[in-house]
This record gives sequence, structure tokens and C-alpha cells, in this order.
Amino acid sequence: MSRKNVAVIFGGRSGEHEVSLVSGQSVMRALHPERYTVVPVGIGKDGRWWTGEDAMSFLRSSEGAPRRCLLPPEPGRNILLVDDGGRWTEQPIDVVFPVIHGSNGEDGTLQGVFELAELPFVGAGVTASAVAMDKVLQKRLHREAGIPIVPFLHYTSHDIALRAEEIAREIIEKLGLPLFIKPPNLGSSVGITRVTDADALADALRHAARFDRKVLAEVAVPEAREIEVAVLGNEDPVASVPGEVVPSNEFYDYDAKYVDGASQLLIPAELPEGMDERIRRMAVEAYRSLDCEGMARVDFLISRASGELYINEINTIPGFTSISMYPKLFDAVGIPYADLLDRLIEFALRRHAEKQALTRSYTPKEDWYRHE
Repeated sequence: MSRKNVAVIFGGRSGEHEVSLVSGQSVMRALHPERYTVVPVGIGKDGRWWTGEDAMSFLRSSEGAPRRCLLPPEPGRNILLVDDGGRWTEQPIDVVFPVIHGSNGEDGTLQGVFELAELPFVGAGVTASAVAMDKVLQKRLHREAGIPIVPFLHYTSHDIALRAEEIAREIIEKLGLPLFIKPPNLGSSVGITRVTDADALADALRHAARFDRKVLAEVAVPEAREIEVAVLGNEDPVASVPGEVVPSNEFYDYDAKYVDGASQLLIPAELPEGMDERIRRMAVEAYRSLDCEGMARVDFLISRASGELYINEINTIPGFTSISMYPKLFDAVGIPYADLLDRLIEFALRRHAEKQALTRSYTPKEDWYRHE
């Protein structure tokens, strides 16, 4: 097999920019050099695209001399346009590996560009990416599929700006305490507040509204255990063993995930008899309910108090850092990091070939459209 040019895209314009840089670096280091030529593509917080050996260091510390680049959304070209001293040159691309977490990367916007360009890309398509990113829509589809979710309400940031105190009273009346207040279109626990005091709820709503145009309020599961499962595949997805997150903070917030290094990942999770299989089966059902492809991490909550199981959320571009749960879960079942990347690229190429084989035109019986 000839070596493939893999464009690894990292950075982006979201609150998860820094996490994406670490994920991108990990992926680029792990790709087999005899199978792939890595093409680094960094997207700055200002939305500009950069490539070259210095793309990563430039986004991290403004050091180096990367080159500006663009991805033309024209089918069949399979290139990155690179500014080579005022002259645009072409960098061939065989497949794209996006590791941009959060908005403008994980939410279907970037996937739409790849679709326009007819480029193979790793991970979920436009629809699944968009729905999974919006936790409100995601919860509705899970509920329709019969997958248990915690009670929730949602509001717009516009509503909160006008009547935060009134909304806070309404939430308390309908859901009670404790609660989680979240911006539903972000990840990595950015903008999330755990509320145990009614007087703090309005401020938590305003805080979440700084990050998103929607705000989600959901019941906090009593004595919750956080269980995560990695899912891999297109038409016939498989689930890893479940793992458990033991957060260093009150819940698995941004600092607990990435900063303090004190959280524990227990793989496999110690679960009651039969719960392991139930969680894995539910993870695949949830994956299919959103029409995911390639990869996703499916997160669950189990109440120690009642033993009840709920799906929390699906992440279609899970973290790929050295301490991230997704690669660790598959490593635990005999698929090491580099081989996992191989499989993801293979799934991307296979899906692309299947889509290219579809009929894309239709000839009407009459040529009426020529005369309108």
C-alpha cells in the first residue's frame, strides 16, 4: 500500500482549543511513518489555517514560520492550497484526521467542508456530528430510542439575559437540586457548574450562556459514578470494555480532566454482574441512534444510591491525548494507539469509497427544465 498523505487538523475556534493541540500532537506522533505522511494543519483561534512543521508550535506559542493554507471545497482536487511565498502551491491530501474538539470542528461545520471537497475524513458525518454536539437534540434522540436519560430543561441565552431569576425559579420547581448547568454545544466540561444552592443558579445560567446560545439544566444523578465506553466502526460498530473516571474534583471538570493530573481512570470498571454487557450494548445503541461512524466515546452515569443507569452524552471527536480515555479503553482490549489510528483511517476510506459509488444524478423523462 502506498503511503497516504494524512492531514491532521487541530486547534480551532472553541474553548477546547488547547486540548485539541495536545490531541493533535499525540495523533501525529503515533501515525506509522512508513504508512503515512503527516500534513499538520492548525486552525488558530482567529480561524486562520496554517501548515508546515511549525504549525503546532505557532499555535502554542506564536513561534516558528508556518505557511498559510486553504482547503478548497471543490470535489476531485484532494489538495491543500499552501501559500509558498506569495505563490499558491498544492499539497496532495488522501484523508483528513480532524481532532478539533467542540464548536466549529466537532459540530458538523468542518465535516461539511470535507463533504464539499469529497475528501475522506475520520469520524462522524455532518448530521451525526451536529446532533451529537447539541446535547439537547442528542438527549431527545436517545429518549426516542428508549435509552434512559436524566430529566432536563433547556433555554436560550436570549431568554436568560432577559429573565435569569425567573428561569432559575422555574428550574428549581421542576427539577429540584442538585443540578448541572451546561452549555450544550461544548465539551471538556467548559462552562459547566454544579449547583447545590438555589441562590447560585441564576449566576450559573449566565455563566453557561457566555459559551453557547443554549443552556441545559439537568438533574445531578445521586452519588454518580462516571462510566465511559469507546465505540469503533461504521455499519457494525464494536464497544470497548467500560472504564470508570474517578475525578479529583467534585465532578470531572476541565481541571480534573487535563490540569491537575490527579483523576483516576479505572480500566476495566468494576461493575455489578451483567452491567458490563448492558452498558456496552447501550453504547452501541446510542451510537447508532445518532448515526455515528468511525468513532465516538459514550459516557454513562450510574447512581450508587439506586443503581440506575443513564446515558450522559456522546462525543464524536473524543480526546486523543496521552491520558485520554478513548485510546486507553481500546488499548485495554488489545488495540494499541497506533493500530487504532490505522483502523479509523481505514473506516474513513471505506465510507468514502461507498459514498463515491452512489448515483449522484437523475435524468428526468422530459427536458422541461431546459425551457423554463
